[in-house]
Amino acid sequence: MKSKNAVFSLAFTVTSSLLALSSCDKPEVVNDVVLPTNLSTNIVVEEGKVTVQASADAVNFFTFAFFEGDDTVLVESATGEAEYTYSATGSYTIRTRAHAIQTAFIEINDVVDIELEEVIPGQIPTTGYTTPMSYPGYTLVWNDEFDGTELSSDWVFDIGTGSSGWGNNELQYYTDENVEVAGGYLIITAKEENFDSQEYTSSRVKTQGRKSFEKGRIDIRAALPFGKGIWPALWMLGDNITSVGWPACGEIDIVELVGGNGAPDRTVHGTIHWDDFGHVYYGNSNSLPSGRFADEFHVFSIIWDETSIRWLRDDIQYNEADITPAALSEFHNNFFFIMNIAVGGNWPGSPDATTVFPQIMAVDYIRVFQ
Repeated sequence: MKSKNAVFSLAFTVTSSLLALSSCDKPEVVNDVVLPTNLSTNIVVEEGKVTVQASADAVNFFTFAFFEGDDTVLVESATGEAEYTYSATGSYTIRTRAHAIQTAFIEINDVVDIELEEVIPGQIPTTGYTTPMSYPGYTLVWNDEFDGTELSSDWVFDIGTGSSGWGNNELQYYTDENVEVAGGYLIITAKEENFDSQEYTSSRVKTQGRKSFEKGRIDIRAALPFGKGIWPALWMLGDNITSVGWPACGEIDIVELVGGNGAPDRTVHGTIHWDDFGHVYYGNSNSLPSGRFADEFHVFSIIWDETSIRWLRDDIQYNEADITPAALSEFHNNFFFIMNIAVGGNWPGSPDATTVFPQIMAVDYIRVFQ
């Protein structure tokens, strides 16, 4: 794998309080239900991952609530073990409940103080998911592994601010200077800098007029940026956009992320857009249980055939669209690729005080199989 420059270091303390029933009390009966007793927890933290091991007497199951910012992740466990990975330094509460039944329980609140060396924007992870160079029944028809020092002739740039901020009131100016091919990656960087009346710069590269494809399996291995107002996308548009316009040309969003601390930074979206007497779209999202899509590489894929488009994240399907209706004829034509980081816009909103720059999207490879 290619080099990573950032590592996590951490320190933590844990304090506990027992609510609803003292852990050493005799069993209490509530509505003819005997409550568990002697609830205790042991917490281990390693590289941001918290492992909680709970034990209790007369318990049927445990539930855990991990609180981070405005987000709460709930885990149910029969064994008393649960894991969660925090994304930033802070003081966090973990609620552990020992249940007799769903509504009869005792609980402990643990406070975990974690200090992490933050992931520095602009650094590329070394770990993550990867996919093979071949699949049964498919032939690799085109790929870019970004192993050189500059983009190949298969790629061209979009420059400027587009029409109405590329149709989305985006805030960046796209240049041909915010792209680098180095270390085996295509690296797109979004910066906070004044340029031609805009406050941000970024890049948008595409294969329009150079490479386009209809159907097959497409794999893109990438580490995405993070933060409020950051909007990376790996997507496709129909070749005929110059003659029929959008959305009649069709759009396939292989993956988008609309950044923000907590759930937004660990949630991606796969969507199609088309024209049916107006703009129509269909999509779904997929979330990591913890962490961010910036922390590791993931492989974002579509499997596109005569009847459907399926979206996968790390080979796990999370969305499928039926493209057999006549109204979706757009998706039986050739499409070209686009890769970009937008800043601001109608969907993500503007960056705020929590947003850090520069932000990068590192693409390890793109592969097309048919």
